[in-house]
Amino acid sequence: MDGRDEAWFDALFRAHAAAVHRYFARRAPQDADDLAAEVLAVAWRRREDVPAGAELPWLYRTAGFVLANHRRKRHPITLEAVPEQEADDDPADVVVTDELVREALAGLSARDRRILLLHAWEGLGGDELAAVLGISRGGADAALSRARSRLAVAWARS
Repeated sequence: MDGRDEAWFDALFRAHAAAVHRYFARRAPQDADDLAAEVLAVAWRRREDVPAGAELPWLYRTAGFVLANHRRKRHPITLEAVPEQEADDDPADVVVTDELVREALAGLSARDRRILLLHAWEGLGGDELAAVLGISRGGADAALSRARSRLAVAWARS
């Protein structure tokens, strides 16, 4: 199994579980625990597919697929079922509640939003962003640049 045993998975978990959970906490807070666990379960099942040295981008790419599947299955919930949010000093979380930022992001394509959020929230750039998107480094740099330009236009409109 090329060293992809429980010790390998324990190291992967210690290094990246928090980042995977944060990914979902920003996108699907009510289901973040379950979704993060699902990504890690996929990593265990497909451990031979996880590229050495690029584990986190692979996990983020898998998280994107898990989130897309989750959203397709999601059922609407009533307002009464939504838990009250406690104040959080994390600027990344505060941005999510800022109506102007939400409007500007809503004016972008899903792809542009994904690229910007992977870059801003998850801190991905360059090769990692390219790996998550499944494109070349040059393509990722160009996509990020275009997404930033479109966000600037959307921000000016809001």
